[in-house]
Amino acid sequence: MSDQFDVIVIGAGPGGYVAAIRAAQLGLKTACVEKEAALGGTCLRVGCIPSKALLESSERYHEAKSGLAAHGVQAEVSLDLPTMMKRKDEIVSGLTQGIEFLFKKNGVTHLSGWGSFLPKEGDWHRVAVEGDGGQAIHQAKNVIIATGSVASTFPSMAFDGDRIGSSTEAIAYREVPEHLVVIGAGVIGLELGSVWSRLGSKVTVFEYADTCLPGMDRDLCKMAGRLFKKQGLSLNYKARVLSAKAEGDHCVVEVEGREPTHCDRVLVAVGRKPCTEGLALEAVGLSTDERGFVPVGEHWKTEVDGIHAIGDVIPGPMLAHLAEDEGVAVAEFIKTGWGHVDYDAIPGVVYTEPEVASVGKTEQELEEAGTPYRKGRFDFMANGRARALRSTDGFVKILAHAETDRVLGAHAIGPRVGELIQELSMAISFGASSEDVARVCHAHPTLSEVVKEAALAVDGRALHS
Repeated sequence: MSDQFDVIVIGAGPGGYVAAIRAAQLGLKTACVEKEAALGGTCLRVGCIPSKALLESSERYHEAKSGLAAHGVQAEVSLDLPTMMKRKDEIVSGLTQGIEFLFKKNGVTHLSGWGSFLPKEGDWHRVAVEGDGGQAIHQAKNVIIATGSVASTFPSMAFDGDRIGSSTEAIAYREVPEHLVVIGAGVIGLELGSVWSRLGSKVTVFEYADTCLPGMDRDLCKMAGRLFKKQGLSLNYKARVLSAKAEGDHCVVEVEGREPTHCDRVLVAVGRKPCTEGLALEAVGLSTDERGFVPVGEHWKTEVDGIHAIGDVIPGPMLAHLAEDEGVAVAEFIKTGWGHVDYDAIPGVVYTEPEVASVGKTEQELEEAGTPYRKGRFDFMANGRARALRSTDGFVKILAHAETDRVLGAHAIGPRVGELIQELSMAISFGASSEDVARVCHAHPTLSEVVKEAALAVDGRALHS
């Protein structure tokens, strides 16, 4: 007889492993299926974590090379790329092992192999797991699909695993490319483009839209574009890439209306698509929408009772922390009949230098909806802590309802705004007003004072500008 569980989670990325842990904490017999040898999914193994490790290392290298003199520190600096990559790999390894420990601590059964659906048998959903030891069939009352996403590409710029690739290849180059072409000026393209630019690459970015970071607040996009160009990235907007091909030890990128661009490597960063291949959804009567996502309704239910889906595999923002929240909510719904995620308070962060962060509504969205609003903005240039850090580019902007003063959105670019945005995420989640934020005492001197001043500016009474 096959093993029987209350919950089987397919996928051990941020959404999947967190869902499994929470389900087990609630007393549900839980298993988690993962096809990769290491737990953690794309985010931990080849995405968020390794890229942030390289961003941190490259920033320190760049600061040591060109920024320490202003602090009165003289140093001779050279790049040791193998050591930088080793540090990145050790961080990833430690965190994946940490998830294994958490599974054992919470009693989650780790099923190693490729998970796919089999037709339901009575009251039980069946999941086949194909591993090194062959196929095993497991049963569950509930199944959570958390298989995440994979990098998007086009036939005209197919990955070759070496010269032309996705972020997976770009976090593991064996040498610094002399010339790197990045296709796409979104989060992944700008983060990894920044890494290799700081390490010495000439970086050319082609973006089909008319701005970098399309979809983010327009003021953020404008300033980010100016700062990235100042840092040496060549940003080319309204650029339609026709093809990217490897030719020996170099690549040729064809862009409509331009001369061919020759480079060493190409990073294709045109977004991600849901990963449902091999799940055999049809075996249980599930299908995907026209974009490949698994449709869900209330409480992340699919059209098949007892099967839920979360994270990148369903429509919505592809964010690891959102997948985690959905994983917790689904586990709690299965146990208690209630689970909640506040989608109005989900922050997004770009870990460039300076960082870019956003939560809630943009000005464009409020204008399109006809929502009356007021805004307050305060620049880091007027902040003592930012001056001490020698990082004064950027601002915090708060959008509040013109009648109720309730915070509707917040957008920031500047030093460590990925941390600062959390205060405003909480404000939105608790229905706070800009006045509420402004009345909170912020320590001095800190970067967080820029948040307070922006909140004061909503009412036209910033103290330091």
